[in-house]
Amino acid sequence: MKLLEGKVAIVTGAARGIGEAIAIKFAEHGANVAFTYVSDSSAEKAAALETKLQGMGVKAKAYKSNAGDFAQCEAFVNEVLKEFGTVDICVNNAGISKDNLLLRMTPDQWNDVIQVNLNSVFYMTKQVIRPMMKAKNGVIINMSSIIGEMGNAGQTSYAASKAGIIGFTKSVAKELGSRNIRCNAIAPGFVETDMTSYLKQGDAADKYKAGIPLGRFASGEEIANTALFLASDWGNYITGQTISVCGGLNI
Repeated sequence: MKLLEGKVAIVTGAARGIGEAIAIKFAEHGANVAFTYVSDSSAEKAAALETKLQGMGVKAKAYKSNAGDFAQCEAFVNEVLKEFGTVDICVNNAGISKDNLLLRMTPDQWNDVIQVNLNSVFYMTKQVIRPMMKAKNGVIINMSSIIGEMGNAGQTSYAASKAGIIGFTKSVAKELGSRNIRCNAIAPGFVETDMTSYLKQGDAADKYKAGIPLGRFASGEEIANTALFLASDWGNYITGQTISVCGGLNI
């Protein structure tokens, strides 16, 4: 059974990692997927993903667009509406980290993380709610992090951005619930992606895994499964929630 048959989904930052896994999972379940990548170095991966998704029998297109730029978000969503006709699902996944102790963190490092991780969620959500409100139906999924719930030394900017997403998600859910638009957040723990590759081996990996009751990092597909559930009719009565997918790290 395909849970998203004929739906149109946007996924930001999908050239790799969690975003890529979500795009693939959605396509497996029949969604047409428009996704973004931001750098020229990701163009080859984005093209390969576009081809892969199309080979699964859905419409798919990669767009070079910076989610941390309001004008680019507006142009991107307008292009998707022209190409795909509507937007049913938006996954705000684009994100970066520039870890540093607060004492050493520069304003530029702070602002870069807030711009990409938090402001982008506002920019994209503001654009997609117009067609969703017109259709009186829609799903918004914002990628937070377990760090936004727990905090972490050396990650004040990242934690602040991801905690801000949780508050934003709750507020959007209250504003738009009457229009049948659901908004939820996912808070992954440690996931096996390029961003966490430095944690996969040696003492550091063992230290982090020791604090996770399930004793391992998540796969991208496990995060994507949660996104699928929230995007589908199976999650129809869930809004304003943050689903922690962290192996019990926050217990």
